[in-house]
This record gives sequence, C-alpha cells and structure tokens, in this order.
Amino acid sequence: MTAPVTGSALQKRPHRVVMLAYPDAQILDVVGPLEVFSRAARWLRDAGRTTTLAYEVAVVAPRAGPVRTSSGLELVAARAYRQAGHIDTLMVSGGIGYAAVCRDPAVLRWLVRQRTRVQRTASVCTGALILAEAGLLRGCRATTHWHYCDELRDAHGIDVDADAIYVQDGNVYTSAGVTAGMDLALALVEEDWGREASLAVAQALVLYMKRPGGQSQFSSLMAAQRTGSNLFRELQVWIHGRLDEDLSVERLARKAAMSPRNFARAFRREVGETPAKYVRRARLEAARRELSDSRRGIGQVAARCGFGSAETLRRIFLRHLRVTPNDYRRRFRSAAGH
Repeated sequence: MTAPVTGSALQKRPHRVVMLAYPDAQILDVVGPLEVFSRAARWLRDAGRTTTLAYEVAVVAPRAGPVRTSSGLELVAARAYRQAGHIDTLMVSGGIGYAAVCRDPAVLRWLVRQRTRVQRTASVCTGALILAEAGLLRGCRATTHWHYCDELRDAHGIDVDADAIYVQDGNVYTSAGVTAGMDLALALVEEDWGREASLAVAQALVLYMKRPGGQSQFSSLMAAQRTGSNLFRELQVWIHGRLDEDLSVERLARKAAMSPRNFARAFRREVGETPAKYVRRARLEAARRELSDSRRGIGQVAARCGFGSAETLRRIFLRHLRVTPNDYRRRFRSAAGH
C-alpha cells in the first residue's frame, strides 16, 4: 500500500485526480467530485498555502472523445484510460452504465494494475460494483447507493455499510449515491490539507462539511414513497415521525382504520415486511443516526427512538449489528457529534 498523501507532498507537484467515466455514467458522479478538487486547488493557491495548483483533474473513458452520460449530456474525455498517465487518486464514477463496464475485462484488468500504482482508489455510487467486479473490494468494508447495497453484498460478498455516506478501508474509498461523491471528495481534501481547506470549499459550493445522518434517512423514506398504496405511504411517513410512541399493530391498525388482522396482512403484502419488522428497522436506523450525529446519552437515544431503555437498545444493536451502541458511536461518530 502506498503511503497516504499529505499537504507537504502535494506542494511539490499537483496531485492528479483521474475519474473513469463511461457511456451512461451519471454526470454528477463525474463532475461533482472533480469540482471539489478544482475549487480546493484554487482556494489553496489564493490562500497562499501553495504556489502551484494542489490538484489536477482529468476524465478518462474507454475511448477518447465524447462520452454520452445517462442524462443525455456529453462529456469529453481527452484520453482513453490506457493513456491516463500518472495517477495519484483514481476515481470510478457510477451510473446505469456500470453493468457494461463490469463485463469489460480490459477495463477491469486496467483497474487491477492501477491498485499498486496509485495512492488511493475511490468510487462514487455504483462505481463500487465495478471495483468489486475487479476484485478491488475483496476483504474491504464498503458502501454504494442504498438501492444497490444488497447487490454489492450478495453478488460480491462485500461487508457493506448501507447507511454510510462514504467508507474508507485502507487506501480504498467508496461512497453512496451521486452527491455523496462530493462528500467523499471533501473528506479527501480534509485528509490532504486539513479542515480549514475542506470547510472553505464546502462553504464555496454551499455543501455540508459533513452532512447529518446516513443514507438510510433517504432509503427508508424513499421505500415508503414507492409503496403502492397511498394509505401505507402516508402511514410509513407518520411512523418515522413518531418512533418514540406506541407503534403496536393495534395502534397502526386504528390509524389505518382496519382490523389488526387485515392490517397486518395488507401491510406485509404492500410493504414487503411485517409492521413490527418495519418499525424495528426504522427505529434502528434512527438510533444509528443519533449515535453518530448527536451527543445524547445512550439512554436518551433509546428513549427518542422507541427502544425504552439503554439495555434494550444494547440488545438490539448486538443482535442486528453485532456491536454495542457505545462501540458503534466510537467507530462512526461524525464531527457533528463531537
């Protein structure tokens, strides 16, 4: 593994960030992170932190020339990936075209060769599935867009953190969907140049320095919005706003104006899991966010999320996450929670 990059090392020459794009890549996956690095380079120069640009960015693709993204807009890759030249940070974009890249052995072999040549490898969104197909995530903890977490876990046996905005495992970095690539890029700028630089870039781009919560806050509510029945869509949103209240089948059935038996059957048919399992999962996701993003005590978190006591929360965490709430907080606590 190559030694991590540092600000002092970056002053000698630009740190070269190369993004692999491909047909039907998500355009924001490509340009979002690169804009973060470009803005950081300008800020560092203007602030007198470096006399040369700290970062140089480039887009490569299977072939040089125009690359049509999933939005229909075209990007121009000045070089094919084989002619990428020196790379310090290699990033792989996501998008609906990822499956075709996963079937391209030449691209996968190139990615494998880069692993020992670059200082760090990163992915945005479904780019993680490309890294996994190349074998670069073997033995790593990783994440991807919440919609593809099961695919990453089931098809490749990866230790997936489905709630994370981004994950670092050694010099391999993976991020969740689309704009999470910018969160990751900000984290890399902070790693290279410190919090002041990263915060300045975040302010300039009107971004969170570290956004509150994980991607489960989107996945659960998105799942609710996809439910076929308007009644259950509204009920699921109602549940998420009342996790500290009685959410028994009987109360939920009354809310839905149904008998408990009919409600339980209909809920499972429409949502895909029992009411009890859905409520438990919503409470667990909320507790994970509270532990990583707040300073509340374990007992307070348990009460706010509907678990009643710290001991109940501890048992739930051990059963489902195989870690205690305190250990989870130590591992995943964000700057907002300090």
